Amino acid sequence: MRYCTFIILISLVFSTGISAGDFLSGGFSRFNITPEKPVTLSGYESRKVLSTGIHDSLYARCCVFQSGAEKVILISTDVIGFYGETASHFVDILSKQFNLQPSQLLLCAIHTHSAPRVTLNEGNGHPNNLEYTAKLEKKLVKLVESAMSDMAPVTLKTGNGSSPVGVNRREVYYDELGNPRMWIGRNPDGSKDREVQVICVSGKDEKLKAVIWDYAVHSTCLGFDNYIISGDVHGLAEQFIERYLGPPVLAPGFAGASGDIDPWYRVLPEIETKNGWIPEPVLLGTLLGEEVVHVIRKMKNSINTLPLLTRKETIICPGKPQGEPKTTPETPETSINVSVVRMGDIVLVGFGGELLCEIGMWIKQASPFKQTIIITHCNGSVGYLPPRHLYHESGYEVLTSPFASGAAEIVIKRTLEILNQLYIAE
Repeated sequence: MRYCTFIILISLVFSTGISAGDFLSGGFSRFNITPEKPVTLSGYESRKVLSTGIHDSLYARCCVFQSGAEKVILISTDVIGFYGETASHFVDILSKQFNLQPSQLLLCAIHTHSAPRVTLNEGNGHPNNLEYTAKLEKKLVKLVESAMSDMAPVTLKTGNGSSPVGVNRREVYYDELGNPRMWIGRNPDGSKDREVQVICVSGKDEKLKAVIWDYAVHSTCLGFDNYIISGDVHGLAEQFIERYLGPPVLAPGFAGASGDIDPWYRVLPEIETKNGWIPEPVLLGTLLGEEVVHVIRKMKNSINTLPLLTRKETIICPGKPQGEPKTTPETPETSINVSVVRMGDIVLVGFGGELLCEIGMWIKQASPFKQTIIITHCNGSVGYLPPRHLYHESGYEVLTSPFASGAAEIVIKRTLEILNQLYIAE
């Protein structure tokens, strides 16, 4: 009788098309990437001297997901980003080492402005930063190896919250003649995306393994006068979540479409603690981290995690000279890479640039998926991508952008086409 039952079960497996690849497996790891020597910090050109101390450690966190022959490697690093030649260098190293297709790697940064400058430029990079970059390369390879050695079946839950940590920074002021000007300040009435998006990853025993989360804000609570190393808002939120939930849970964070979103308290000169003062990066990072935990507490049933599909595409857009609000006939086109990962009802959309918040919100609203997570500083960063209606206002994001007016609409349209194609794919 037992033999007959076994034969019937085997027949059902083959008749329904179930295979060994019809489940999602995941592996996770975290490495400390805090510099061992003083380094030049990234994000502000006015800083010329080396860092003077460490407030909180920096980490790289890796999630590897696999179903059958398809896999994806998702990395969050507590650095500003991978600019210029460093993006292609790190992507090439990891892709060759682990035999990855271009769409299977999302190498991302939380965009903290209080971390080492990652550079390969021997003519312009400090020797300590060159040494740091070389060590980071080796650590990222070991990071992925460690995550791959930890593979086991997983289930996913997802949820959403809201946080006031981020605020629009495009503030209008008036010069001495009464003319309106745009500068980087605080504009509480401006567009902002307060959504906190969370994915919980658990093993078959329902024990939590990782918390992937995303929020649209610059990690620029600390400014150009600060020379202390810190993960700033995102990095401190990651560490709070991990401390609260306890090991071995990892909490890789990602920066959403935040090109025009700064922390409520921004560009401060130091981490102040006198008279019991709570440093603003700690305050905001903890507030953000606590919201992630609140979202976790409200999560209920696991969601569909298959199929696992990946796509990468380079979107060609009209360009303009940097430093100018308008394009010229001779300005060459520019491009932005988009990397898309579908895990059943969830889709991750990684952009190699800094999208302003309205673009991310439009894509999320029009997406066919239950949970659409926008990630910036993914596999590099080409610069700011503003929506068309902001070009007449000008301002820092528009002036420094390599994209001409209308580029955002091209990116949105093509991204949604990709999402709809993946939605109907099996």
